Amino acid sequence: MINQEFLVERDDYANAGRVSSQIKQLLSQIGIPVDILRKVAVACYEAEINMIIHAWGGTITLTLQEDGKLTLVFKDPGPGIPDLEKAMTPGWSTASEKARQLGFGAGMGLFNIKRVSDYFDIQTSAKGTILTIGFEVAS
Repeated sequence: MINQEFLVERDDYANAGRVSSQIKQLLSQIGIPVDILRKVAVACYEAEINMIIHAWGGTITLTLQEDGKLTLVFKDPGPGIPDLEKAMTPGWSTASEKARQLGFGAGMGLFNIKRVSDYFDIQTSAKGTILTIGFEVAS
């Protein structure tokens, strides 16, 4: 079993995707199949970017159980997603001008995360957001 936590800093555009790369490398080293790695990388990157752009930073917790269930939990302290239904709509974004100028904020994040994940759950309030996604690594 693997259980590891990673820190994501608010507005840390210079390191955007760093944690996702670390997770992908770790999973690659232990032999996770390439097709699953690709899905995990997409979902993790999108969620990490959302934490940098929209939230006040947070943590990513990776758990890989012996039965092959891979879970990633993205937890931030706020400000929450004001309209989750709109946020799930492809192309809808509340990204700042700064984020857009840096090439982020296309409004595909949550949609892409849900599309590639085997399990998707999101809970949000003004106190923060908890996104839990899962992947079946072993059949």
